Amino acid sequence: MPELPEVEVVRRGLERWVAGRTVEAVEVLHPRAVRRHPGGGTDFAARLRGETFGAPQRRGKYLWLPLAGRDLSVLGHLGMSGQLLVQPADAPDEKHLRIRVRFDDAAGTELRFVDQRTFGGLSLHENTSDGLPDVIAHIARDPLDPLFDEVAYHLALRARRTTVKRALLDQSLISGVGNIYADEALWRAKLHYERPTATLARPRSAELLGHVRDVMNAALAVGGTSFDSLYVNVNGESGYFDRSLDAYGREDEPCRRCGTPIRRRPWMNRSSYFCPRCQRPPRVAS
Repeated sequence: MPELPEVEVVRRGLERWVAGRTVEAVEVLHPRAVRRHPGGGTDFAARLRGETFGAPQRRGKYLWLPLAGRDLSVLGHLGMSGQLLVQPADAPDEKHLRIRVRFDDAAGTELRFVDQRTFGGLSLHENTSDGLPDVIAHIARDPLDPLFDEVAYHLALRARRTTVKRALLDQSLISGVGNIYADEALWRAKLHYERPTATLARPRSAELLGHVRDVMNAALAVGGTSFDSLYVNVNGESGYFDRSLDAYGREDEPCRRCGTPIRRRPWMNRSSYFCPRCQRPPRVAS
C-alpha cells in the first residue's frame, strides 16, 4: 500500500495538472470505486459536475481534492492498487479504469482512477473546520507536517504499552508511515522492531523521528518506492527508491553497515526486515 512519499508524489502531480480545473462530467464505471460515497455513482457524478478543484491536500497516506469555495472534498483511497492518472482524453482506456473525470477546458487531458483490485475508490465528504474530510479527522499529523508536535509524540510513545514498530504504524500517533519506511527508519536508528516504546528516552525517539523524515525525503526525491506497476505517479511513471532500500525486501542480503545477512520475520500479517547484529532484540525480563 502506498505510504507518505508515494501519496505525496501523486499529490504534487495533481497540483500541477488538476488544481483549478472545472469538472464537466464524471463517469463511474465500477460501483465499488464509489462504495464509500453514500449516494452511489450517480450521486457522486452529479454532485461533482460544475465544481472546480482546489489545491490537492495530504495528511499521511490520505489524499483529497477540495472543491473551491465549498466545505467539501473528494477523498482518494488508493488502497493496494489504486492509481490517479492524468491522461490525454483520446488515450485508450486502461483495463481497470473505474472512474473518469472530464474537464471543461481545452487542455486535452482527463483524470482517471484506475484500480486493479478495487480496494480503493473516491468519495465526497464534508470538511472539518481544519479543512480535512470529516472521515479522516482522527488521523494524526505526519512527520513532514510543519505543525507536527514532537514533544507530544514523545510523551505518547512513553505512555503507550506497545513496541516501537507498532507505534510507528499507529496512524492516530503519527500518520504516513507504513511497513517499508518503518523498517528503513528502524534500521537507520539501529532499533529492533520489538523494542518497547516505554524504554525510549527523548533523545532516542527524536533520533528515530529524524530517520523517519530522512528516509521519506530520500524516497520523495526519486518518486517513491515501486515494486511493481501498481504504484505509479499521475503520468504513469514508477518511483526508484526500491534501489536504495537498506532493510525492507533484502532478506539474506548483507547489511550495508556490518555485512550480517538481513533477516525477515513474520509480523502482524506482514514481515519485518532487520539486521540481527545492528538491531539487537530487546532483553526479555526474567
